[in-house]
Amino acid sequence: MITRIDHVGIACRNLEESIEFYRVTFGFEVYHTEVNEQQGVREAMLRINGTDDGGSSYLQLLEPIREDSPIAKFLEKNGEGVHHVAFGTADVVGETQAAVDAGVRALYPEPRHGTFGSSINFLHPKDCHGILTELVQAPDAGSHGADRH
Repeated sequence: MITRIDHVGIACRNLEESIEFYRVTFGFEVYHTEVNEQQGVREAMLRINGTDDGGSSYLQLLEPIREDSPIAKFLEKNGEGVHHVAFGTADVVGETQAAVDAGVRALYPEPRHGTFGSSINFLHPKDCHGILTELVQAPDAGSHGADRH
């Protein structure tokens, strides 16, 4: 079951400048940063609020660390902006399979490593009304998306 909007991923060319914009404009502070070599990004998670299931909602700012990363390709084609919407779930494998059973293509046959050590998969934007959709399971599956540190 989908429990919340986990985050909205935003592609940016300069992570520090984007962080500063969201800090000054909306008061959002960085909750977590990391480099995800597999995805080819440096990222910052800005916590927006808590949710009913004990988790949180975030803005995820994504800066490419190499030219061949999906975010670099997105920036080249589209410029800065919303890259994807992510939904939290306690079962990324089951939720992915349910989407596949409904005729939606998953981008990966198995979940991959995501922020905070989460498990993730993406659903094809052509099957999701033009939106790249991510499914996110927190590292502690029993927490149903509880805050991750």
